[in-house]
Amino acid sequence: MQTFSWLSQPGDTVRMNSVVPPAQIGFRFRSNALIGTHGIDARIRWRHAVSQSTVIRLLQVAGFALFFAASLAYAQDTVRVRGTIEHAEGQTVVVKSREGAKLKVLLADNASVVAVVKASISDIKQGSFVGVAGMPQADGSQRAIEVLIFPETMRGTGEGHYPWDLRPQSTMTNATVVHIEQTVAEVDGRVLSVKYKDGEKKIIVPANVPIVTFVPSDKSELKPGMHIFISAAKRLPDGTLQASRVNFGKDGLTPPM
Repeated sequence: MQTFSWLSQPGDTVRMNSVVPPAQIGFRFRSNALIGTHGIDARIRWRHAVSQSTVIRLLQVAGFALFFAASLAYAQDTVRVRGTIEHAEGQTVVVKSREGAKLKVLLADNASVVAVVKASISDIKQGSFVGVAGMPQADGSQRAIEVLIFPETMRGTGEGHYPWDLRPQSTMTNATVVHIEQTVAEVDGRVLSVKYKDGEKKIIVPANVPIVTFVPSDKSELKPGMHIFISAAKRLPDGTLQASRVNFGKDGLTPPM
């Protein structure tokens, strides 16, 4: 049980009992006003001990908020770029995006440039690590839009299943092939069973789906008219994009991812 006092006039004190939780919160209010010839001096002090568990919960909430804000800022500061090279000179590449925007891309000093080249369904083996952009099907499977066969040195890149922005509602599955159905009566193509760290998927690969892989290259190969894909360009304060990796289509190929 706690008490607090209300002083309506000097010398007058009214004490009131109040049941409060076991915390200690300080609040003080002072008001001077004239009503007739009397001044009012109001003071309220309310104290209460804040439990240790409450402080811990507040710190946890604050930590989560900071993490979420940092993640959101990162997502807003990196963009995917799909488009055609208009000009390339030194470390600078000017790209017309698929949305029609003109983008200035600055290559990082240690940027890697990689050619995207054609591959075939026969290049996909049990144990291959692949990246598949697909569309979800009613039965829970994915229908491939494209398949990337990762070089062995890139095994594990982006492993998992998550949304992708190639088309509305499309997904990306980066995983290891554990089984290949060579012939399926209902499908003109093959069905891959793939496994990633958090689950597995069945992926239908139609015969006409583009299948590609990566081959190392360098920036001297970047020419006007080439189609490129940048998975994570960093947006700089002046609006320029900075890329640590650029993928370009070899021999007129459009990177399908």
